Amino acid sequence: MILFSMLIAASFSFGALAAPFIDAGALSASRFVLASIVMALIAYFTRVPLTQGKRLLPAKPYRFLILGSLMGVYFVTMFEALQIASPVSTGAVFTLMPIISAGFGVVFLAQRVSPRMMISLTIAAIGAIWVIFRGDLDALLSFNIGTGEAIFFIGVVAHGAYAPLVRRLNHGEPVVQFSFWTLAACAFCLSIYAVYGIMETDWLNLPAVVYWAGLYLTIFTTALTFFLLQYASLRLPASKVMSYGYLTPSFIILIEGVSGRGWVNPSVAVGALVTVLALAVLAFAKEG
Repeated sequence: MILFSMLIAASFSFGALAAPFIDAGALSASRFVLASIVMALIAYFTRVPLTQGKRLLPAKPYRFLILGSLMGVYFVTMFEALQIASPVSTGAVFTLMPIISAGFGVVFLAQRVSPRMMISLTIAAIGAIWVIFRGDLDALLSFNIGTGEAIFFIGVVAHGAYAPLVRRLNHGEPVVQFSFWTLAACAFCLSIYAVYGIMETDWLNLPAVVYWAGLYLTIFTTALTFFLLQYASLRLPASKVMSYGYLTPSFIILIEGVSGRGWVNPSVAVGALVTVLALAVLAFAKEG
């Protein structure tokens, strides 16, 4: 999940390079379609069957439609929210996800959240919020919940339910197989949402940066991160899985600094350090 957060953090830089030249919905739908193909190739070369026996579809395919729909709702609401809300405010709403996921873990899997885990989650969330608002207390206090934030909250709830449902809906399938069908279902849902953007995009005449960014987003931020998320969700409680998302702002700080785009002020760095320390405690917290 640490690798997951690193890859997600880098996607912000690549996504920013491609964003001006292609519809966001079309880009996301295409990356999930391509990621499904990548996962199918991985399954082929590792000799992992995508179905059991001679079936064309996996057993109980509705499971993957549920998971794909949840991720589709998350991405759709994120796109819609960012049209009317700032990235800072949507990032603040995102910090609710691990706590929501912990709640779904209790409902779907009867997982228990120890007091130390809850305290660690809360401290990590505070640190992440401090980083998101760049240590500006006035900006934090002036945060208002608007329509965009409310829309994105629906997506955050959907994403929060995803991790515990992976464990609940997995029937012993290999991670590669399970990841492929989830990616394919998500690609289907996003393609329906972005059908007009897909049709209006001149796919053969886009700037080279879009293809390079799309390649990274497809292989690393979609196919690989889905695999990592599925793998972790089958082995860790839901609260721990999603909590590692709090590391993303800290990794963005490192990437921006190392790439020469400037380092943040010490106050923001302290917030990032608080998040890292809280997650270190969470990593060793008793699951209950």
